[in-house]
Amino acid sequence: MSGTDQALHRTALYDLHLSLGARMVPFAGYDMPVQYPAGILAEHQHTRAAAGLFDVSHMGQIRLRAKDFATVAAALEKLCPADFINLKPGQQRYSFFLDDRAGILDDLMVTRMGAGDDGDHLFMVVNAGCKLADIAHLRAHLDKACDIEVIADRSLIALQGPQAAAVLIRHAPGSAALTFMQGTALDVAGIPCLATRSGYTGEDGFEISVPDGAVHDLAQRLLSDAAVRPVGLGARDSLRLEAGLCLHGNDIGPATNPVEANLVWAMQKRRREEGGFPGAAIVQQQLRDGPARRRVGILPEGKAPARAHTEISDQNGATIGEVTSGGFGPSLGAPIAMGYVATAQAADGTQLNLMVRGKALPAKVAPMPFVPHRYHRG
Repeated sequence: MSGTDQALHRTALYDLHLSLGARMVPFAGYDMPVQYPAGILAEHQHTRAAAGLFDVSHMGQIRLRAKDFATVAAALEKLCPADFINLKPGQQRYSFFLDDRAGILDDLMVTRMGAGDDGDHLFMVVNAGCKLADIAHLRAHLDKACDIEVIADRSLIALQGPQAAAVLIRHAPGSAALTFMQGTALDVAGIPCLATRSGYTGEDGFEISVPDGAVHDLAQRLLSDAAVRPVGLGARDSLRLEAGLCLHGNDIGPATNPVEANLVWAMQKRRREEGGFPGAAIVQQQLRDGPARRRVGILPEGKAPARAHTEISDQNGATIGEVTSGGFGPSLGAPIAMGYVATAQAADGTQLNLMVRGKALPAKVAPMPFVPHRYHRG
């Protein structure tokens, strides 16, 4: 989040954001909307009640192809601990790049796109702040096995909330066939798009990859629906925190591994057992012996939020961890947080202290998500 206005990239929806009254901020090298005139609280609550439209075009979109699908899937398995070989056509997985110490270089979404034959490819979406490093990582390790196509002429928008499906069906009847963690090529309002059904809010929703030249028209069509309002980065963060979802650079990163981050579910059994990815021996050791610390949900008592880097101590005053994300949870009307604590203090209900502005404030370990997920699983 640095650089002057002149140094910042702009998405194809920049002018639309300004016309909607957005407050723009630097984020991951882009000038992005943090909120609109309604404010973060209203945007958050509207997404939980109806549908919010997010511009996430700053994220990286990549296609991986090879002589057949088995080759491209096996190649990506050398960098990620997910089972891509057994992906069905249209199936999506959450995964991450690991380094040799099992540190999480980035987390990402991967979808098998195609008709279910050797012409199928993998469509990836990676984080904005990591995408240049991710592309270099792919080229350094997979260049001989795969064709790596960086998709630089497409935007990405996310339509999230309990009314998202009803809205999108009006513009793309075929979207009704998608369930959670599925994707397909889809015409939306006559525009050729790629759509997946997942999201970063805990709500049902879709991510739509659309040509840059058509995204302004599509966004306006969606926003013309009474159920849809624009939502910025501020509410995106509070929504994902309530959903218990990690933010790379805060809750996960090169200093954290998937076991202590409670992301074992994203490593399918075959991969956990067989290994064959960077840091596999460390992951297997952690699975066998248990990690020294774990990512947990935290509910502070009172109204004072505990922000990232807040020290966590036990009842005796000994430091046992640190908050990685924290703030106000609008759906709960109370502060919420997540962070890492020593495994001995990671059980739900464990009493903690949070050092906020020099004072020890009581809190307890709580299960995540803080707000139940409402994904459409079919």
